[in-house]
Amino acid sequence: MDTRVIKYFLTVAQVNNITKAAKQLHITQPTLSRQIMDLEKELGITLFDRTQRKMELTQAGVLFQRRATTLLQLIDQTKDELHKQNYNELSGTINFGCVFSSVSPFMMDLVDQFLQRHPAVQFNIFDGDGDFLRRQLDEAATELACLIEPVEAAKYNFLVLPKREQWGIILRTDDPLAQKESFTRDDLYKLPLVIPHRNIIRDEVSDILKLDQRKLNIRASNTQPSNTMELIRTGHYYGLGIKGVADVFQDPHITFVPFSPTTTTGHVLVWKKNRQLSTAAEHFLQFVADHCN
Repeated sequence: MDTRVIKYFLTVAQVNNITKAAKQLHITQPTLSRQIMDLEKELGITLFDRTQRKMELTQAGVLFQRRATTLLQLIDQTKDELHKQNYNELSGTINFGCVFSSVSPFMMDLVDQFLQRHPAVQFNIFDGDGDFLRRQLDEAATELACLIEPVEAAKYNFLVLPKREQWGIILRTDDPLAQKESFTRDDLYKLPLVIPHRNIIRDEVSDILKLDQRKLNIRASNTQPSNTMELIRTGHYYGLGIKGVADVFQDPHITFVPFSPTTTTGHVLVWKKNRQLSTAAEHFLQFVADHCN
């Protein structure tokens, strides 16, 4: 498969118009149309819906667009690493994902230390919840990701990090319930909740607290806490979450009250099994492991 044709495809997918894409690529429209049709023939799928005036991606086209973007990024990174291989210093780009929690400053400190030691290395840093970052790992868009436990041990290798999170309720500081020492299962049933979107995390917390999720008054769910924190600031909602989120925001109007019984979870640095890491990523993984030990 010619990478030049893949770039043609991505351009058409971006502008949704074969004529505009041809002008942007400085080739004729018939040539571009033929290249796209040849690509579809090679793949054995239809990438674009041509029933409308615009070139809209089919469902298969959307998937191929995501994979093609990742593929070209990996090729560019590989070329860059090969070009710099003649130098004695470590170089390359590390695609690294990290959840938003108390582990964030911990990992960013390690990234900073690593960059200071290896100035020819670069990081592409992805923020997101566990579902997004695991999808990035599965699609090879990310090499390493820092996640909240649990993770699928059958799919990923992992390194346990020395950071644990306490689960509880995030709420306004001036809320009368902020004076409580802890929240129990029965307390949660009475609250309008904002909860994490990731099912595996919700299930783990529910198992520990013996929660019946059907009795919860769930008003919203979130993948990242930034926007839903505004809901909590209204005083009308309560966030089921981790202490690290409240700590990172450092908002005097927001506080954290833990669960009773105490509910904690750990962090892990994960990478996909049976997939070779780049040289730079291998060195960073070893650097983190040495620091943890």
